[in-house]
Amino acid sequence: MKKIFWLVPLVGLCLMAMTAVMTSCGGGDPLEKTVREAFVKGDTTQARYNRIVDLLKSNPKKYSDYIDAQGNVNVDALGSYINAIGQKLRPPMSWNVKAYAAQPLSLTVYFERSGSMVPYDSQGGSGQLKKAVNDLINYFPGKERVSINIVNDGIYPYRGTVDSFLQDRNIYATTQGTGNPAYTDFKVIFDKIFQAQKPNNVSILVTDLIYSPRNTAGVSTAKIFNEENSLATSIFKHYKGKSVIVEQLLGDFDGMYYSYSGVPFQYKGPRPFYIIIVADASLIDRMAADKSYANFLNLGNVLNSYRFNQAQTELKFNMLPSWRGNAGRFRPDRDNAALLTHCQGDKLTGVLAFSIAVNLDALQKNDVFLTNAANYAVQSHSGFTVKVERITPNDVTGNNRRFLEGMTHVITFTGKFNTPADEIVVNLRNDFPQWITSSTSNDDSNPAAGDFAHTTFGLERFLRGIYDAFSAGGSNSYATIHIRLEK
Repeated sequence: MKKIFWLVPLVGLCLMAMTAVMTSCGGGDPLEKTVREAFVKGDTTQARYNRIVDLLKSNPKKYSDYIDAQGNVNVDALGSYINAIGQKLRPPMSWNVKAYAAQPLSLTVYFERSGSMVPYDSQGGSGQLKKAVNDLINYFPGKERVSINIVNDGIYPYRGTVDSFLQDRNIYATTQGTGNPAYTDFKVIFDKIFQAQKPNNVSILVTDLIYSPRNTAGVSTAKIFNEENSLATSIFKHYKGKSVIVEQLLGDFDGMYYSYSGVPFQYKGPRPFYIIIVADASLIDRMAADKSYANFLNLGNVLNSYRFNQAQTELKFNMLPSWRGNAGRFRPDRDNAALLTHCQGDKLTGVLAFSIAVNLDALQKNDVFLTNAANYAVQSHSGFTVKVERITPNDVTGNNRRFLEGMTHVITFTGKFNTPADEIVVNLRNDFPQWITSSTSNDDSNPAAGDFAHTTFGLERFLRGIYDAFSAGGSNSYATIHIRLEK
């Protein structure tokens, strides 16, 4: 009997152990499984975060470290748990869930109805302006949190609904009689936009960005340009926490154009117009990290774009032991990704070339900008230069896979390393955009001029005023990379 008595518990313990192993091998904790799946699939979106919160709410007792009985999520604790899992992956990954735990965003549209804007929506045109505005509204998550205003000499609430605005084929006819279309008071408009902005609000202004105040008869263009430059600086310097994105688009124009000279004329052809996005800088960063805002921030048919007041982004990178552009010898330091030791130039040419893999998506720039070496200021004793290229699926193979996964670009440094040690400092320039200068005219009185279809009167002076307001005392680079070399 004693043998049977001891045998039964032993068999039970074995069965319990087997069950535990089978349970562990069957997927583990649902929360951990969901988080791992998010990293593996690259699905760090608001929707995925909501699924994680729903999972916590389904069993608050089990997940009491991350959610209380009232359903309030401890975002810091949850973020630490998620990133602890991400750090175990190869390559390690991270996810800033604080951005998704914030309150939902609202959108306020300011639609300019001045005399020079009406011809953009003529019945015989292609309607690019109206489509761009409609797309922004449709791409914004949560149409129920959208409001619309008409602007010219002031700001006036749109009398219809969001749906009626979207469906309106002649929006300028519908809004006729709203405000005074004879002039646009930028000071009133921007001051009120900033003053009306509440937390988690995004505002967009649809405009031709032509400064047209009252009583300009006899005032020289030089004087009016200086006035609008000072005006922009005086407004925006008070809102250093904001970011402003200016997007340039091209639309059909068919109607009277009111030039600064005071002589209007009939014009039919393409003309630039602009969409200005205004929000807290941290809010723009949050939207850029959330895939549900990808279409909103990357609107189709945008010719040029620039974000004013963009903070420096910290870039993490991996040194590539081998790459098609490498030359000479070097040894990546195990503990410091920014250090190369045992550096030696090629025996025949004396050239040392090495490459890093880096994720540049967080900079919110297109590849035309990111792959242009002229946008990188490189400092070193040995005169290193850079080449930047987008990583393609064909590149992610073999020994480089673990260094390239999760990265977007490869930067190759080339120089003649002829000192015992060197430090390379790379700054991605945040200069005033050349496209703004090229899109500016000082005389808009002649529609036959070759640049009339693609330029805006006085554009540079106003936008440079914004640039000066934000850049005073700030950084003139989007990101900085430091790399040390040792023989």
